[in-house]
Amino acid sequence: QVQLVESGGGLVQPGGSLRLSCAASGIIFRIYDMAWYRQAPGEQRELVAAITAGSSTHYADSVKGRFTISRDNAKNTVYLQMSSLKPEDTAVYHCDARTSYSGPYWGQGTQVTVSS
Repeated sequence: QVQLVESGGGLVQPGGSLRLSCAASGIIFRIYDMAWYRQAPGEQRELVAAITAGSSTHYADSVKGRFTISRDNAKNTVYLQMSSLKPEDTAVYHCDARTSYSGPYWGQGTQVTVSS
C-alpha cells in the first residue's frame, strides 16, 4: 500500500521559513518523480516544485529563489524548504509521486499559514 505522509506545516510570520517533509512508503522511491502542489481555499491546485528521479528540479515562477525542493532516497523522503514566506503562500501543501506508468499518489496534505 502506497503512503505519502507530509509534515512540517504550521503558522509562520511573513518573511519566515518552514521545511516540509514527505515520507513515502510502498513505492520504490528512487524511481519516482516527486512534486509539491498546493491548494488555497477557492483556488485551483498549483504545482509548486518538482524533482525528477534524476534530481532535476522545476519551480513555479511564484516561488523561484525562495523555495528549494530536495530528496533523500536513503530516507524515502522529499523536502520543500520554504523561505521568505508571503501570505499568498498560505495553502494546503501536498506531495505527489508518479512515474510514467504508476501513480500519481497523493498525501493528505499539511497546512501552511503565513500571517502576522
